[in-house]
Amino acid sequence: MPSNSHPRDRIDPESREPLEQLLQAIPGGFQAIADIEARRAAVRSILAAVTADIEPNPQVLVTNQTIPGRLDGDQVAVRIYRPKDVIEPTAGLLYIHGGGMILGDLEGEHLTAEMLCAELGITIMSTDYRKAPEHRHPAQVHDCFAALTWMAEHADNLGIDQSRMGIYGGSAGGNLCLATAFMSLDHNGPELKFIMPIYPMLDASHSTSSNHEFTDIGIWDRSGNIEAWEWFLGGQEPDAYASPKLREDLSGLPPLYTDVGELDLFRDEDIEFVSRLLTAGVPAECHVFPGAYHASETFAPSAALSQRIWKLRLDALRRGLIGS
Repeated sequence: MPSNSHPRDRIDPESREPLEQLLQAIPGGFQAIADIEARRAAVRSILAAVTADIEPNPQVLVTNQTIPGRLDGDQVAVRIYRPKDVIEPTAGLLYIHGGGMILGDLEGEHLTAEMLCAELGITIMSTDYRKAPEHRHPAQVHDCFAALTWMAEHADNLGIDQSRMGIYGGSAGGNLCLATAFMSLDHNGPELKFIMPIYPMLDASHSTSSNHEFTDIGIWDRSGNIEAWEWFLGGQEPDAYASPKLREDLSGLPPLYTDVGELDLFRDEDIEFVSRLLTAGVPAECHVFPGAYHASETFAPSAALSQRIWKLRLDALRRGLIGS
């Protein structure tokens, strides 16, 4: 590879076009929009345009609910997905959306949660959580742990088998997947069978080679990542619930699957973390996908690379939660 080549030249060709279309519509990508409310509105607008013609899956029953938060007065919005015509208790998966702790909501990853419910035949509970900069750490993990605890306490009503519960989340959701699992271990919370933190946001130090390398891919580049961490921490020093890289004792975590793109700035911190998991005796499977950028499977769902990514995730969830 010539030394003067741009990392964008290494993007999978099928996955490149939707990224280029985004950058034509919003030069510099979402992080180029300085005002956070305007940035959120832009994300919602593009999502609405992409999903406008997609009909609800008739095999999935969807309900919205508000549940108590971890502290008095807090409330958390959740969306529950249940396979239609299923009578027996199913595995239960807490779904935590991404967005760098500053973006995203239940609607933003609705189609993915619905797909997981339909494909796996399990109950999904997608949770929202408070965002930075309006709400700094630990508001986010408190909301997610409250959702996990509520899901376990109401497992019978939700049709969930408590012995087969897990957590799924991408990017910031991957961070919160791990942080919630840590909190459950530390505070005698629900026992988890399997977790899937996808390309998780782990390291507040921004010190890895990949964090320095990817400055202008157009999706979650270094400057945007630094800004999000600053808003998320709000001047605090990170603890292990904010930056899971800092967790010293990783033993006790359930089996885990993760993946990350070759062209994702989280690549090196994720690979390093998986190595530590294996050293701690935690069964962990990790895939690094050449040609994939951050969340490329979301931007280019029809690409062969994206389909391969999802096949491996679905297979891992079946093995981890369902046992098939």
